[in-house]
Amino acid sequence: MASIIILCTANMCRSPMAEALLRQKLQSHIDTMDWRVESAGTWTIQGRPAALKAQEILLRLFGLDLSAHRSRVVSRPLLRQFDLILAMEAGQKEAIQIEFPELASRVHLVYEMIGQDRNLTDPIGGTITDFEDTAQELDYILSHGLDNIIRLASGELPKRADL
Repeated sequence: MASIIILCTANMCRSPMAEALLRQKLQSHIDTMDWRVESAGTWTIQGRPAALKAQEILLRLFGLDLSAHRSRVVSRPLLRQFDLILAMEAGQKEAIQIEFPELASRVHLVYEMIGQDRNLTDPIGGTITDFEDTAQELDYILSHGLDNIIRLASGELPKRADL
């Protein structure tokens, strides 16, 4: 079974949106029966729902329901279960690689999936437009980086031209 976990800070905006979007993309692209996609936060409180603006945007733009989402905290036992760990920010990637060196090769920035080395801005505290922009940005990254995500989660080497 291939498995992917997506990380952000609070596991209330970016990573839950990315988790739902990636699941949707994988379902339309491959047989996902043997795939697992989840999310967590590097600095969060366990059990919080997705931000209301994130829920509203994903439902309105993509028909995806985040109402059942509950935040959870990154831990070694959790991360060890995943083949691919996608972080939203370089600081998150670096912190995970330092704290869990045995998992370092599994950790990538979500933007690296489309050959870029940059952070995905956190919309928390922003307007509904900020959340919409973040959702659209994630949709673009996950659509265009899907082949690399599948390769990395499956244990294959990514195409160098793509990364």
